[in-house]
Amino acid sequence: MEPRLSFVTLGVADIARARAFYEKLGFKASSDSNENVTFFDAGGVVLALFGRAALAADAKVPDSTPGFSGVALAHNVRAENEVAQVLAEAEAAGAVIVKPAETAFWGGHSGYFRDPDGHLWEVAFNPFFPFDDAGHVVLPYK
Repeated sequence: MEPRLSFVTLGVADIARARAFYEKLGFKASSDSNENVTFFDAGGVVLALFGRAALAADAKVPDSTPGFSGVALAHNVRAENEVAQVLAEAEAAGAVIVKPAETAFWGGHSGYFRDPDGHLWEVAFNPFFPFDDAGHVVLPYK
């Protein structure tokens, strides 16, 4: 398998509500979106919104109560002060702040919000992982 992440699909209770939330954060829906699915370009990865029950049925797994699933999405920023700014934007769009911006144990600065469907997002400034010219995180390899 070629190492690649192409899509992140979030199961949501109400696609229109979720779409409106992500559009308030600056995501732009693809023209291929419709009432059953929404697609956003997320910097080289597609963020898709799909009905929660339909996503579970497609994967042939039982739907379960939303809660911590052991997964967090992340939005990295270029400067420490941007963490609080992005968290405030998310809150204004309808997110719940679960961890305000603070210095992280690993040497950066981060905070977390929960979207209207309970999906956890980290907003982080990581001084050890810079961005390239295209805005992608550059990992070190030794």
